[in-house]
Amino acid sequence: MSKIQAPKGVSEYFPPRSDNFDFVRSTLISAAKVSGYSMMELPVFEDTELFIRGVGESTDVVSKEMYTFEDRGGRSITLRPEGTAGVMRSVIEHNLDKGQLPIKVWYSGAFFRAERPQAGRYRQFYQVGVEAIGANDPEIDAEVIAIAHRAFTELGLKNYRLDITSLGDAESRARHRVDLVKYIDALTLDEATRSRAALNPLRLFDDKREEVREAMSGAPLLLNYLNAQAANHFAQVQELLTEMNIPFSINPKMVRGLDYYTGTTFEFVHQDLGAQ
Repeated sequence: MSKIQAPKGVSEYFPPRSDNFDFVRSTLISAAKVSGYSMMELPVFEDTELFIRGVGESTDVVSKEMYTFEDRGGRSITLRPEGTAGVMRSVIEHNLDKGQLPIKVWYSGAFFRAERPQAGRYRQFYQVGVEAIGANDPEIDAEVIAIAHRAFTELGLKNYRLDITSLGDAESRARHRVDLVKYIDALTLDEATRSRAALNPLRLFDDKREEVREAMSGAPLLLNYLNAQAANHFAQVQELLTEMNIPFSINPKMVRGLDYYTGTTFEFVHQDLGAQ
């Protein structure tokens, strides 16, 4: 009989390694708690339609990476690939948005994406997340970034950087899309890439192929299309981060792989985590 092993792409945490895992998770959660965020415990699986509508049908997560199956009742069920869609479903289902705003919650747990395992990337991975819902405020944006910065500082992390940008509001994105689509239409692209661009042209900025990156080097940037309100919002976020002594760099080509992102967008980048 062959030896049964853990599935490929799963990182297990057992003593003494589990002590490090618990320390990291607890430190991340503590940073959210002291900032006034309350716990939200989410289902590990949801109706597939939630992620199709909430994350975006054009995203790699939905089109390629979800663990989806049919349960005994014939319903399409998906293991959660991310947390925000589930948080929003819970907020709406339980009428939390009818109460005091903003709603500030944190969550943690296992998430699942059926992608090729590589250094720093797993099919089952663990995440601590925060959501502040119901207020379009630069101070909230800066607060969320500050929570992550505080947690990483308390963990003792070194050699990482904070990149920020703005994905604008609906008006800014619409004006930018017109010129971006014109630019992309003039490029020589394979059919799959062109189909992806038709659904969300911003995704081409995130393409890892050198020939596509080179082709997009002269593409119009969304930051240059922000209307006065969106530009002022992003400027205030930068001022607040500077006041809190949180160093950052502006990355105008940053995009997200999930369609619900708008406004201030950020990522902490660490060179020693692995392939991504």
